[in-house]
Amino acid sequence: MKEIVVVSGKGGTGKTSVVASLACLIKNKAMVDCDVDAANLSLVLSPRVIEEEDFTAGKKARIIPENCTQCGVCRDMCRFDAISEDFIIDPVACEGCGACYFFCPAAAVAFEPTVVGRCYVCDTPTGDPFVYAELFPGEENSGKLVTMVRTKAKEQAERAGLSRILTDGPPGIGCPVISSITGTSLALVVTEPTGSGIHDLERVVQLARHFQIPSAVIINKSDINPACADNIEQYCIRNEVPLLGRLPYDSTISEAQRQGKAIVEYAPDIPVSKAMREISERILSFYEEQ
Repeated sequence: MKEIVVVSGKGGTGKTSVVASLACLIKNKAMVDCDVDAANLSLVLSPRVIEEEDFTAGKKARIIPENCTQCGVCRDMCRFDAISEDFIIDPVACEGCGACYFFCPAAAVAFEPTVVGRCYVCDTPTGDPFVYAELFPGEENSGKLVTMVRTKAKEQAERAGLSRILTDGPPGIGCPVISSITGTSLALVVTEPTGSGIHDLERVVQLARHFQIPSAVIINKSDINPACADNIEQYCIRNEVPLLGRLPYDSTISEAQRQGKAIVEYAPDIPVSKAMREISERILSFYEEQ
């Protein structure tokens, strides 16, 4: 099974817009949004949730009122000031260290697994399965939630007899990105022609190489700084990273987003849509070569 994950060194490069267009152009695939901190591919795909599952990670403390003697030991042990004067634990402030649970002389603290997110399995108007997840505000373990999302996407792809998975990855190079790219067939890096864009591109390419994942590049908004776009192309040549194409800036993309559509669906004849179709053909060629 071939998996392509679309990533970027930072947010705002147009990664999800690229994935939305590829979702329209590439057929017979499952789709997954691994940006669990800000999953927004669903805004374009119009999915229908058919299955959902809680994601449990870590533990948090809870004081059992009928057992509590209000001795104050838990408050003395807590280094996060998560326990109020009334001996109520703030679940947001609690870091799950367990000190209050282990040191409470009255065994009045429960230390329980916590639901920190939710995973959704969906179908879409095109018939392609789609999986995404949402990590609740302030929660952690996003890398594990990404793994859960990818696992369910593979299950859906196998069940439907699909050989391709198209993934909208998270930005950056942290744990969620590592969980998104490991074991994939291609890391498709979306960058922009700025100084920070080049820097972030280099970081993502280095990360992919560390995990022995082939990478390729798309330059978004390439015409806003042609000289910088040329520098990115030279970087790709020097480092033997395929450049799949350049996407020109077009404010119509924002209009398409407001309508909840991919640009290739909203305005199929404008230059950026034509460039996206050429890129999708190169990606399909990659599938055939593997």
